[in-house]
Amino acid sequence: MKVLVFVLILIIVSARPSNAQKTSFHGQASVVGSFSPKNDLPFFLGTRYIPEFRLTTKIDSAKNFDILASANLSSTILFSDFETSNTNFNLNPYRIWIRYSSKQFELRVGLQKIDFGSATILRPLQWFNQIDPRDPLQLTNGVYGIMGRYTFLNNANIRIWGLYGNEKARGFDVVPTNNSIPEFGGRIQHPVPKGELAFSYHHRSANTKTLGHVSALNKIPENRIGLDGKWDLGIGLWFEGVYIHKEKNVQNLTNQTLLNIGVDYTFPLGTGLNAVLEHMQVNFDEKQFSVNNGMHISAATFMYPISFFDNLSTVFYYDWASKNTSFFLNYSHQFQKLTGYLMAYYNPENTQTGIQQNELFNQFQGPGIRLMLVYNH
Repeated sequence: MKVLVFVLILIIVSARPSNAQKTSFHGQASVVGSFSPKNDLPFFLGTRYIPEFRLTTKIDSAKNFDILASANLSSTILFSDFETSNTNFNLNPYRIWIRYSSKQFELRVGLQKIDFGSATILRPLQWFNQIDPRDPLQLTNGVYGIMGRYTFLNNANIRIWGLYGNEKARGFDVVPTNNSIPEFGGRIQHPVPKGELAFSYHHRSANTKTLGHVSALNKIPENRIGLDGKWDLGIGLWFEGVYIHKEKNVQNLTNQTLLNIGVDYTFPLGTGLNAVLEHMQVNFDEKQFSVNNGMHISAATFMYPISFFDNLSTVFYYDWASKNTSFFLNYSHQFQKLTGYLMAYYNPENTQTGIQQNELFNQFQGPGIRLMLVYNH
């Protein structure tokens, strides 16, 4: 219902005549197939199309009013033979928002992507999206809300947001959100010598009714704070730290801390080998700032541009407690109108801690290979 109401608003606003209006239509079509022999249904085929309509109204030389609407049409089939299969078709809104922007200010309302932070693989500040670093297309569901951002002349910026009615899991939320209670927060980012520092805050109400091992409560006030920084010192250095506190006791889920440190460097080998290394510690406990029940996850990515049209990249994860390793290799080639991806992977059979996953980028247990073709227009 909220999507239909918002679409009507877009139609009414865009119907206003203007000599300074500009429209555009783009889209992304993709076809993917994979084989994972350790799964009951080892063969996977999927198609996706994301059409995007944008209308821009120029108010003056520095101010614009934008409308963007896009949908996510997808179909998938899992099968082992032609008699045993599992098919699925979905049509969902992907992004629907209106935006007012000037040189230093932006206000955006609707279904949108909110993303910030310094880390690139293991991301404690991934509060509002599900971007999987292994996904070449970086797809993620959006959130319904309003966000304002002001950028100062020294490149410092401040963001303030309010969210409502979001049902899907986001980031590393262990406890789901009560989607009938508004959420709010903000972020201040400021330049420092050779880098930047930022402080983030968010408040929401959690709902544990779907979790069987803790008290069933649907209105648990939760506050989270985040601190992150990034510097360019010849090598890139960064950190992200997050503390999450629930105001009602839900056993080990009452308090959560996440700390990430990372480094990246481009080695002068051939066309340049870029390496990123990150390590994250996660703790859950009834007591604040406890180091009990800790988990340690390490991750690395390597990217090498073979040529102007060819790239090779890898992603590694290692869980120190379970000793599980995840591996992802991706070779991409840019054709005249298509981009092709040939991927090989290995995922452990149990849940992978620290790895962001979503239903838009299907991952399967065990070893496997994947082929994907993407067309953008």
